[in-house]
Amino acid sequence: MRIGEILASKPQAGVVTIGPEAGVRELLAALAEHNVGALVVSVDGQTLLGIVSERDVVRHLHHDGTVVHNNVGAIMTGGDVHTCAPDDDLDEVMSRMTELRVRHLPVLGDGTLVGIVSIGDLVKHKIDALQFERDQLDSYVSQG
Repeated sequence: MRIGEILASKPQAGVVTIGPEAGVRELLAALAEHNVGALVVSVDGQTLLGIVSERDVVRHLHHDGTVVHNNVGAIMTGGDVHTCAPDDDLDEVMSRMTELRVRHLPVLGDGTLVGIVSIGDLVKHKIDALQFERDQLDSYVSQG
């Protein structure tokens, strides 16, 4: 299975983004509103500047105690953000996420933001595929 197939099956269309100048309170409200653990940081919804997660908020809160007075640009993971592509294999992306210890990966197609996947998205699809295989085997055995 490819990452593009997982994106196509996700219920919400588009990627929730936030600008680097947005405040952390605005970030927290967006995370809660969309029930997600991370947002892509972008000024235009297509260009990847970074990613900011609940983990970033907690780490900066621990570090300086005043995280809510910062903007997203001050706490995001920027620079060389780990990404994947729609053509990437699910198992390879799961391994990469585990190795990198990240829970979310922006998906770039031709250098443009096309989605975001979480480790939960990938595990769900893996479990669904295994369930389907098991059901097929059960059906084959019971007919036999």
